[in-house]
Order: sequence, then C-alpha cells, then structure tokens
Amino acid sequence: MSSLEQMGFSFRPPERHIWTVRDLIASVRSRLEREYMNTWIEGEISNFRDHPSGHLYFTLKDESAQVRIVIFRSAARFLRFKPENGMQVIARGRVTIYGERGELEISAEYLEPKGAGALQIAFEQMKAKLEAEGLFEGARKKAIPPLPRRIGIVTSPQAAALRDILNILRRRHDRANVLIYPAQVQGDAAAQEVSSAIGWFNKAKIVEVIIVARGGGSVEDLAAFNDEALARTVACSRIPVISAVGHETDFTVIDFVADLRAPTPSAAAELVIRSRQEIENHSESLRERLARAIRYRLLRRRQALSELAQHGAFQRLMDLLGRRQQRVDDLLYRLTSAERHVLEHDRRRWEKAAAAVRYYDVRQRLRAMREQLESRRSALGRAFRASLLESRSRLERLAGSLRALSPLAILDRGYALVFDEQGKLLKDTNRVREGDDIWARLARGQIRAVVKKTDRG
Repeated sequence: MSSLEQMGFSFRPPERHIWTVRDLIASVRSRLEREYMNTWIEGEISNFRDHPSGHLYFTLKDESAQVRIVIFRSAARFLRFKPENGMQVIARGRVTIYGERGELEISAEYLEPKGAGALQIAFEQMKAKLEAEGLFEGARKKAIPPLPRRIGIVTSPQAAALRDILNILRRRHDRANVLIYPAQVQGDAAAQEVSSAIGWFNKAKIVEVIIVARGGGSVEDLAAFNDEALARTVACSRIPVISAVGHETDFTVIDFVADLRAPTPSAAAELVIRSRQEIENHSESLRERLARAIRYRLLRRRQALSELAQHGAFQRLMDLLGRRQQRVDDLLYRLTSAERHVLEHDRRRWEKAAAAVRYYDVRQRLRAMREQLESRRSALGRAFRASLLESRSRLERLAGSLRALSPLAILDRGYALVFDEQGKLLKDTNRVREGDDIWARLARGQIRAVVKKTDRG
C-alpha cells in the first residue's frame, strides 16, 4: 500500500458510460424540451415548404444564425395567413431535436407576422389569389334588379343591421317581400352558415336578390367574410348578391366578389330597391324628355315643310290641289241643290197624301191598337219578371250546393290540402320521401314544410 493510500486518498479512474446515438439524442431532447417548453423566437422565413400532409417546414434565420421550424397540421390549420419566404415572423413553440438527423429544431404552435397583423396578411393573400383568377372582374357580375319583389337577407336575427334594413325597405317600398335566413356573422361557424344560406337561396329560387349583412366590427370580427370557400360561393351564386358587411371603411373579400358592395347595411337597403317617389320622379323626367323630343321633331318637320312649300314644284302641286278642290266644291253644290229639289218634291207629295187621308177618322183604330199593345207589353213584363225570379232562385240553390261541395269549405273546418313540389295533391304518404319539400293550403294562407317520416308512417 502506497503512502497516499495510507493517508486516505483514492485515485480510482472514472467509470465510462457509453451512450447510443439514439439514447443520447433522446436524453438531450428531453432536457431541452423541459427547459425551453414555451419559447418565442423572431426571424425571417426561408426554404418554406408546404407538405401535402398539411405540415409546414421552413427555416427561421437572422444575420448570423438559423434554426429549422416545423408546424404540424394540427396547429397549421389554425393559422390566419400563409407563410411565405422573406416574411418576418414571430414563432412560439417547443425547442427539440429531430432524431433522424440530430438537428436542433422548433416545433411551433403559433406564428404571427411582424408588423402587419395575421388577419390583414391573410386578407391581402386571399384578395390577390381571387383577383388573379378573375373573380373581381366587372364583366362577370350580375345586374341588380331595379325593383325586386322578393329579397333574401342573410344575417343574425338579433343584429341591429337587420332592423335598419327592414325599416328602410318598409319606408321605401312596403310591398317588397323579405325572406330572412338566420346565420351567425361572427366566429368559426359563420362562414359556413352564410355559405349554406346563399346555397339554399340559389336552390329554392324564391328571391331575386340576396343581401349578406353585418354591422361594423374589428378585423377579427369580420374575419369570417374573408373565407375562401364563402367568397367562391358568392362568386358562383346565380342570384345577384349584395355585400353589406361592416362600415364604409371596412373591406372584406366578399366585397370584391359580390355583384354589388354596399358601404353599410342601411345603404344596401337603399340600393336594392328604389322608392316609389324616385320611380315617379324618373317617370316624370322621362315624360318631359319625351315631350321635348316630340316638340323638337315637330319643329324640325315644320321647318322642313316650310322650306318645301317655297319650292316651285310644291307650288304647282298646290295649284293642282286647289283646282281639284274647286271641282269638288262645285260637285258638292250641285249635289246639294239636287237633294234639295228631291226633298221639296217629296214634301209636296206628302202634303197631298195627308190632305187625302185627313177625311178618314183613324184615331179610333189607333187607340184600340195602342191599348192592345199596352196589354201585351204588361203581360210580357210580368212573364219576364216571373222567369227571372225563378232563375235567380235556381241559381242560389245551385251556388249553395256548390259551396257545400267545395274543398275550400272543408278548409274552414280546420282541414288542409297538402301538395308536393310539383303542385300535385298528396293522398298517399308513399308518394313522398323524407326530406322532400311540401306545402299545405289552409283556409287562410299557405305553409311550407319538409317531410320527416316516423315509425307510425
């Protein structure tokens, strides 16, 4: 035993712990993830790759370093914008190590652009994409009917915008029919519900124009109207669509694809239907313009006629017409004289005949004939009144029988007539399937419904 060992010192060599590569990476990764669980990092995106699986891969770099970033599909689907190369962003995630290559990377769960907001960038990206496809072109947009009788409104039933629209429509044209499709106008489900409403109106074909309405709000509140699927639904609508979302300074994607953009919901009501006074004023303006045009045309024709009247050929024509008129006047005078002569001759003959019969007393005979005629007239009148009364009584009996047999009389007792989509009367439940549209006629009014069969048939 050496003197150092006798003094209590021990110099045993350290034991070696040999790691496998996988175990070492796993150990370091576990410590890294515990230490840097919620890390924020800022940098510029490069080498961006959008994998078909839905995962996003890119590199975040600054002036002297870079790190790989992965955003898995579960987090990527909540991004409000699409990352692009060169974009300055701030990411939040967990620092880890990719075991296959032993590289440091960050599994990001949140990403936001630096400077402009995510929603604004998403709006600009969507707008540029749809504009490149030609969905903003005026040539593809449909005209708004000037005086629609049936108007569809897609909005929240509790929205103040709806009350504003209805008040204006009632004031400007109270005969317009309004059909309201309730839909959320804020939140994750709003875009799908508004899209479904537009699709339903196109399928039902019961309105002439659709108003998509929502009051003002923040960019986040209006985000549903920047949805790509909703924008394409609006663009493909066969019925004209008016976008009335937000205030005058608010813009969404559907404002550009809609057939008409209204600054506010109230303005949409004023745009969709012209007031009676406007129509009357327009009609009066057209009448005045037409009257002025007619007077101008008449003045021009009169001036042209005056110029023609000074022409020699026209003067000769007028002379010829004058001679013909003179001839006509002469013939008319001769005809009048001959007619007067004939009438005078007939008058003298009548006077001779009257003098000849004056000696015969025909007044007695005429009196008898008059009495007989009066008697027959009275009898005929009585017979006609009796026949008329009999016909009226028979008509009333037949009308009463007809009313008793009328199906409409049955409706007054609480029954209804049910028809299918083609307007045919339904007598058997086997003629309809669940989900078919039907309508029923009641004693006063009609209702529409959707078939829902039960186990009782």
